[in-house]
Amino acid sequence: MNMDFINALDEIEREKGIAKEVLIDAIEAALISSYKRNFNTAQNVRVDIHRQTGLIKVYARKTVVEQVSDQRMEITLDHAREFSPHYSFNDIVEIEVTPRDFGRIAAQTAKQVVTQRIREAERGLIFNAFVEKEDELVNGLVQRIDQRNYYIGLEKLEAMLPITESMPTDKLKMGDRVKAYVTKVENTTKGPQVVLSRTHPNLLKRLFELEVPEIYDGVVEIRSIAREAGFRSKIAVYSKNEDVDSVGSCVGPKGMRVQAIVNELRGEKIDIVRWSDNMAEYIANSLSPSKVVEVTLQESEKIARVIVPDYQLSLAIGIKGQNARLAAKLTNWKIDIKSESQVGLPPSTQAESSAELEQR
Repeated sequence: MNMDFINALDEIEREKGIAKEVLIDAIEAALISSYKRNFNTAQNVRVDIHRQTGLIKVYARKTVVEQVSDQRMEITLDHAREFSPHYSFNDIVEIEVTPRDFGRIAAQTAKQVVTQRIREAERGLIFNAFVEKEDELVNGLVQRIDQRNYYIGLEKLEAMLPITESMPTDKLKMGDRVKAYVTKVENTTKGPQVVLSRTHPNLLKRLFELEVPEIYDGVVEIRSIAREAGFRSKIAVYSKNEDVDSVGSCVGPKGMRVQAIVNELRGEKIDIVRWSDNMAEYIANSLSPSKVVEVTLQESEKIARVIVPDYQLSLAIGIKGQNARLAAKLTNWKIDIKSESQVGLPPSTQAESSAELEQR
């Protein structure tokens, strides 16, 4: 070890952010093991690396006792006072035992320790950078694909998007750019591991925060999300400011904001619902785009009986019950939908609009 070694540690500290003192402490600890292994000794030793010159010395540490039972670990008071007259019983005496060829062993050990610490530090920096992105949106490129996962390149790391967490409409190819939601960040023995999802409801939330300034600024709040990834979603929004239209803000001029999100989600339909603390009104809104005639609540059982015009029944229920199912998830109420005819009311005469037909 010499000044070149100390200078190299200084450079690592500047470039990698690993404190020189931390590296030297780690090397000293590793050299103790190397000394015991290479020189077949079990004695208590300390390794010291001079912080300015890089000079390495090995010291045997012995306890001052009245009668020695183990010469490797103990020393008499008379013998100890040959080194210093100030020693007393139970003091620790350090005697230099540096082997002649210890420099070669030290150089190999130091290289291994520094390489390992640099690798650990880089992994730590990457982990710290990504652990803050948990529950956030990330943007990356598909780098490779296997039977179970898409592997998405994110800056200095490759994240996993399990195929089970991709949308049915996702047909990703290598080189495709994709946005995904970070569900988990772990520090494993192989380094930081980031797991992504395209089906998580919070993906929709983060996309709206990205596209709608009023949500990002907190003027408009997302109160609830119900999602069947790749097919249809419902999102309930509320504005703290009476002058701000929560639904209109999310739709955007000429529908541009919501359309950008629909495009990112490969055509997934999105119903934007106005949240209300009046549960009957909120449940009626949740069945959008269908119209509702009446809502009756059974508070104790959280069941809502909803009456819709005859010509709106199929629209309210949706294909395979999807609209009603999403409304129930959104409101956390069980919803029983009936037509006017089914409950004995005269049916509405209004004709079904072409827009409603298209949304079926």
